[in-house]
Amino acid sequence: RRSRLLYCCRRRGERHTCGCVHTAAEQSSGCKHQQPAPGLARTAPAAAHGMPPFKTVHSPPMIQLSNIMKSYRQGATVVDVLRGVNLEVAAGASVAIVGASGSGKSTLLSVMACMDRPDSGQLVLNGRDATALTESELAQLRNRQLAIVFQSFELVPAFTALENVMLPLEIRGSAAHAVAAEALHAVGLSHRLHHLPGQLSGGEEQRVAIARALAQDTPILFADEPTGNLDRHTGGEITEMLLQGVRERKKTLVLVTHDPEFARHADRIMRLENGVLTAESGK
Repeated sequence: RRSRLLYCCRRRGERHTCGCVHTAAEQSSGCKHQQPAPGLARTAPAAAHGMPPFKTVHSPPMIQLSNIMKSYRQGATVVDVLRGVNLEVAAGASVAIVGASGSGKSTLLSVMACMDRPDSGQLVLNGRDATALTESELAQLRNRQLAIVFQSFELVPAFTALENVMLPLEIRGSAAHAVAAEALHAVGLSHRLHHLPGQLSGGEEQRVAIARALAQDTPILFADEPTGNLDRHTGGEITEMLLQGVRERKKTLVLVTHDPEFARHADRIMRLENGVLTAESGK
């Protein structure tokens, strides 16, 4: 008699995690299948019956930098800013990059965000080798895969808050008005939809910038000193708002900051010093 035994079959009182349906003959002779039960790992009894253990499958990193080099020429002098930077960021993880002023943090972020090309090395974003793409392909990658929150907000002065959030959505052909209005509501600016940037406070302008980045619904979000132009109280509010939006949307976040309080909210803290990126102790 065929019987469906949840994730097991019986043979001399032993339980097998095969998840198969067996005939009486199959039950008496033992399971020959290798397929595990849904959601269950191979257990010791299965290994005892000659079944190889299943290998853990790791997802590729959302962001991967391999030996990234970048230098600039100042007159006759060549300044090496990035000297073989390596970094992997898993999907949905957050990394804070800290370092002294002038250490190259913004340069590194510009390379990661495909706004500047490295001199050498490889940058892979969501499975695509960005260093091998044409300028047109890079523009498409930026549009579909990443969003950026800038320290200086980068809002269009002649556009209202709503229009600033709508702009990147319209460029990619997405439904813009409703999505933009909802994003501004999420950052507490429903009453400021039709105000120009010059009519907003610094904190409100940064909220618009965060709403614009989150509304794009890209898997990767970069933030370059997002609280750098704000007082501590406002900066704390912006920090919570940004991190909450990232968590709710399961985005991968890389942020550059000089604020240790902001940095400690990230899953990892990396320090850029002398052109090399290293893990910060204690995080």
